[in-house]
Amino acid sequence: MTDFNIRPLERSDREWVAHFLDERWGTTQIVSRGKAVYGHLLPGFMAERNMTPAEDDAEPEEVEAENIGLITVHIGDRECEITTLNSLSESIGVGTALVEAVENWAREAGIERLWLVTTNDNLAALKFWQKRGYELVTVHRNAIADARRIKPQIPITGLDGITIRDEIELEKRI
Repeated sequence: MTDFNIRPLERSDREWVAHFLDERWGTTQIVSRGKAVYGHLLPGFMAERNMTPAEDDAEPEEVEAENIGLITVHIGDRECEITTLNSLSESIGVGTALVEAVENWAREAGIERLWLVTTNDNLAALKFWQKRGYELVTVHRNAIADARRIKPQIPITGLDGITIRDEIELEKRI
């Protein structure tokens, strides 16, 4: 039997986060709205799948967790940008649980606005965020040209063969 839990990132997670972002994003550098941050240094939450051993396999204290999701945030003045969200186990609620953890944390911290940027090719992200109450607020036309000057790893063509051109900003007031 497997299950997952959500917990805040800890200092000891930084190496895993750096490797994960390098693997999934091509670098630990995240560019949004013309600014770069290093994702492995940001606060956030991770999802862990608890691996329950067979009765004969291990003692209870030897149970290991498998990292299956990550969300990172960049905190501003009464607002917070969600910089990355990744789930390695689709359709079991990992992404939603990570977003809810950030939203709950933000409410407790007095954050009034959560926001994020995705690209025009990422139709699945647009669907995901809107289903969770995030609203489209701005299309930053041709913003990716500027982002590529900071982070040349951003490809020209993205998902479904769509040219990556624009940043789409979404927000949720909490």
